[in-house]
Amino acid sequence: MMRTLLLALILAFSAAAPALAVNPDEILADPVLEARARNLSSQLRCMVCQNQSIDDSNAELARDLRVLVRERLVDGDSDEEVIDYVVSRYGEFVLLKPRLSARTIVLWTAPVVLLLIGGVVLVLMARGRLQARDPQVLTPEEQARLDELVGREPNSGHKNITNNSSP
Repeated sequence: MMRTLLLALILAFSAAAPALAVNPDEILADPVLEARARNLSSQLRCMVCQNQSIDDSNAELARDLRVLVRERLVDGDSDEEVIDYVVSRYGEFVLLKPRLSARTIVLWTAPVVLLLIGGVVLVLMARGRLQARDPQVLTPEEQARLDELVGREPNSGHKNITNNSSP
């Protein structure tokens, strides 16, 4: 009974822990560099899985990126230089948390701005349709041309069709 309970606890805690995909042959001998590599790997997106960091992914591309990060750290690059290098090769999408820049600000504010512009346009259109407009009376030349097109004789006792006066 105790053995079953212990096994259940071990399984419960192991399921809650993240499944790191780092292979033993990737781990650096220097614990400080390995800690930096793990930190950087947790910030980079697997381009295959897209919702996992390269530290959590088993994809071959994620493995290549983990190796690349470790190689750059061994060569003496700072954390920022490693991130910049990976971003230069794969684009901003490789970052799980994008940097704050003009591009990201536009990306996140554009839907709100477009909704506001659409709302203003709708209000202006509704306001324009609801306002009563005074009808424009045709000039004598326009009325004569209209009579000619319709086939009536000019001023044959008909009302001006744009005039709203009652009979």
